[in-house]
Amino acid sequence: MTKINQASPYVEKSNVEKSSDVVWHQQSVTTEQKSSLKGHKAVLLWYTGLSGSGKSTVANAVEQKLLARGCHSYLLDGDNVRHGLNNDLGFTDEDRIENIRRISEVAKLFVDAGLLVSTAFISPFQKDRDQARALLKDALFLEVFIDTPLAVCESRDPKGLYKKARAGEIANFTGISSVYESPTDAEIHVKTESLSIEECAELVVAALIEKQIIKA
Repeated sequence: MTKINQASPYVEKSNVEKSSDVVWHQQSVTTEQKSSLKGHKAVLLWYTGLSGSGKSTVANAVEQKLLARGCHSYLLDGDNVRHGLNNDLGFTDEDRIENIRRISEVAKLFVDAGLLVSTAFISPFQKDRDQARALLKDALFLEVFIDTPLAVCESRDPKGLYKKARAGEIANFTGISSVYESPTDAEIHVKTESLSIEECAELVVAALIEKQIIKA
């Protein structure tokens, strides 16, 4: 399991005063009804791991397998979301927390639509992942730990980010100058160092079948 032995820099944000004029509108069509039309349950697969661990690669491979099964899914990728919804955020600890808060709320809406939703984000802080889980019922949230040793991630370095981080060109880089808190009780544990992409994807799909989210 990946171990980054640093104290968490998690910073509590002050509560924002909410308007009393905003009232939750209860929809007449339930998530269960939407899911029944699709032939599978709605779920949030929360992929977490270091940069270069293979989160997006595995999530994409799973997406292909779900498509082949006729499942309705959507992948919210960290880099893609930062091009639009979160393009005003940087990589400070505070911005990372806000990045995950926003995507958690978006993912919740996708789950409410009855979809199999995947998020591929480093999401380094356990408290943020716990808050994402709390937005949904436990049965609808599956943490997928893409467990790849730091040395392996750094040897892959597909975007050259570790090299820049080691050279001091990138600040607040997870695993180098910023903390990553490894999950201790993830529902799905994927060790990419010893498995192929195909095997990793099959492991995730098998878990969805075992938990009766999709049909065998």
